Formats: sequence, structure tokens, C-alpha cells
Amino acid sequence: NVKNVSVKDLRRGFVCGDSKNDPPMETDFFNAQVIIMNHPGQIHNGYAPVLDCHTAHIACKFHEIITKIDRRSGKELEAFPKNIKSGDSAIVKMVPSKPMCVESFSEYPPLGR
Repeated sequence: NVKNVSVKDLRRGFVCGDSKNDPPMETDFFNAQVIIMNHPGQIHNGYAPVLDCHTAHIACKFHEIITKIDRRSGKELEAFPKNIKSGDSAIVKMVPSKPMCVESFSEYPPLGR
């Protein structure tokens, strides 16, 4: 419940925050740890899946696969791999197709899982 804001004024993907101390900002790109669970074939740079971030559903392009990492230890296995496949884990630079607000886990750990 927020004063002077009706439920009908709110839509999926809207973001609220403290406008004076730490306002939410739109991001041009972000790095994400991605685990490929079940995908036929290989995933290359340029692949654009739909991500769910909070309540937003936005297509984000794999701009660059930065590193392939071990799922258990987090150690780097391969830098700048050509592709990743089912069962792999990687750090990927992602570029959203629409305006998107993403927070880093180090700044907002309660929002991460």
C-alpha cells in the first residue's frame, strides 16, 4: 500500500525505490551467471532468451560469453568460449532489449537467491 497510488496504475515490471538516496537506474548491460539446464544444441553469442527478473519478462541477448565455469566450485574452466551447451555454467554479458532495472547481488543480497 502506497499513498496516492492505485492498484490500477501499476503494471508488471514497474520498479519503485528511494528516489533521494539510491534511485533505481536503467541498465545497458549486466553480467549474469547462467546455468543451461535443458537446451537442444549449443548456445552462441547473439542468443536472446526471455529472462524473468522480479516481475519483468524481457528478452536479453547473450552479447558475450565471458567465461565457462565449474558449476560446483565456481572456478574458471575456459575464457571466452565459442559456445555453451546443456549442463554448462557460464558468466555471460547480457544486453536487454527493453529498459530494465537490475541490481547487483553484492549491493542487495536480500533480493538474490
